[in-house]
Amino acid sequence: MHDPIVLALQQKIANFDPNAVGDTSGGLFGLPFTPEEAQVVVVPVPWEVTVSYRAGTAQGPAAIAEASAQVDLYDPDLPDAWKLGLAMEAVDEKWEAESRELRELAEGYIGWLEDGQPAESAKKFANVTGKVTERGEALLKWLKAKTGAYLDAGKAVVVLGGDHSTPLGYLHALAARHEEFGILQIDAHCDLRVAYEGFQYSHASIMYNALQLPQVKKLVQVGIRDLCQQEADVIAQSGGRVVMFHHRFLREGMYEKKSWKKQCGKIIAQLPQKVYLSFDIDGLDPKLCPGTGTPVPGGLEFEEALYLIRAVVRSGRQIIGCDLNEVAPGDTDWNGNVGARLLYQMANWMAVSQGRLTANGVTEA
Repeated sequence: MHDPIVLALQQKIANFDPNAVGDTSGGLFGLPFTPEEAQVVVVPVPWEVTVSYRAGTAQGPAAIAEASAQVDLYDPDLPDAWKLGLAMEAVDEKWEAESRELRELAEGYIGWLEDGQPAESAKKFANVTGKVTERGEALLKWLKAKTGAYLDAGKAVVVLGGDHSTPLGYLHALAARHEEFGILQIDAHCDLRVAYEGFQYSHASIMYNALQLPQVKKLVQVGIRDLCQQEADVIAQSGGRVVMFHHRFLREGMYEKKSWKKQCGKIIAQLPQKVYLSFDIDGLDPKLCPGTGTPVPGGLEFEEALYLIRAVVRSGRQIIGCDLNEVAPGDTDWNGNVGARLLYQMANWMAVSQGRLTANGVTEA
């Protein structure tokens, strides 16, 4: 007897016209699939409590979903990628509301720090970090359970933030299911600060927190162009567990006629067989993501980033999970547009690495 979910997926594929105008009333990218039917599920996490420069990333998942209807589904490398079944859960309004409430609290606390921590206001902010940490722990447990359930159901999962603190629960879920893996982080920042501004689950501490998982054998950072001494010390003292490819030196290599292919080869050589891809959109040149929370001059071009991702997959490595974070709508639809296109490519190439998709079509679910 055929699985009714598989049959529903096949029927929707047969009836869907990928050449039609994007259906804004449909699902992600105008596709007709539900998370139950899809092979790849996007879990949105509208959370940005600890952002320290400017806010807006909590609206990233909604902005990407809205812009996704404008993305043409044909890809010259993967013409049938849309047949995978790609779907996004509805944004969890409870976490979105809690993020707004705690963000207001954290913003006042950060302002107090920046004002030199005046004694007359100390009592007002005494419990802020504890409350934010408590709810950050709750978010971690919620996301670990949610992504874990999808993994156990045979799905591939993308976490869509929010700020870069959001995927930690997903990393915990993967650590419970894989003995070891590496992280490929594309980012303008190292995110290796220890409880930045007093927040254990700060967006600037995500990779420090990830390294507390013994299953994470390697952290390879690409596109970095902003870091502090503490982070440089963490890298230097990691015994090779953390490898940083600073964007300045990648650019110098290109100016000196070293091909991007050759430099990607050096990056990939540092990665183990199983790879988690963590993509902070500020790893791109900020002309591509002007609304992002902490933009930094420089950064990867869009096709440079995609070339690296494809090269990881073509090296035979498996992308066991991925996240995309720090997309903020800003004053233009451009941010969601670029974020949606990046999300489509990340989801598809993760599926290729897991044997769900080839250039010739979709494989058995």
